[in-house]
Amino acid sequence: MKTSLKTIAALVLSGMITQSALANTGGDSTQVNQSNQTSKTNTMTTVTKTVRINGFDLNDIVSTVEAIQTDPSIATFEFRAHNKWIQGGHNRSTIQGFYGGGQEDLSRKKPFVLDNSEPPILLGNNEGANPVEYILHGLAGCMTTTMVLHAAANNIQLESVESWLEGDLDVQGFLGLNDKVRNGYQQIRVTFTIKGDLKEEEKQKLESFVRMSPVYDIVTNKVPVVVKLQY
Repeated sequence: MKTSLKTIAALVLSGMITQSALANTGGDSTQVNQSNQTSKTNTMTTVTKTVRINGFDLNDIVSTVEAIQTDPSIATFEFRAHNKWIQGGHNRSTIQGFYGGGQEDLSRKKPFVLDNSEPPILLGNNEGANPVEYILHGLAGCMTTTMVLHAAANNIQLESVESWLEGDLDVQGFLGLNDKVRNGYQQIRVTFTIKGDLKEEEKQKLESFVRMSPVYDIVTNKVPVVVKLQY
């Protein structure tokens, strides 16, 4: 049975999980804000803890998961990208708006601009990384964020996380030269280097966290892709 992010983070905030770990958060802060309300009969003290682990505020994790549990519909997201061909193997994608949390997100004031190209050996001019390299970038980024977020919710402090990715691809496939060769990657290898004062049990948890990545799921399972050509 899986334990939710909310449950783990709430236990940390309530002090039921290793207080000593919270005292040494590697540069993150633990703040306590107190407000006193005094009456003739009693004094009430409200204590709010702000605990940050791996750059995440545990209160934010709890409130986000709690909101989704209350209304699962806000967990549905639609991400978008617009692409335009420039010339040759060069094309450009812009990414800005998306739908999430029950509404259009307008937090990005400017779009992210990503140039896709190919190296000369693949008939391009290196105006940007090629699309299959962006797949490696997306996989690395998503696996890292997923691991660090779940580590924070489980009170696992990380000092640094780095990864190296390699992908094997035979271009005979997409060039139509050999129908026995697949068009995409034949294998992707990911190696993480993680620093931190970690127990063996925590290391095992990190190995499971990286596989909870949405992009890991995308590249390891078939995703239906609907393609339309408009003229």
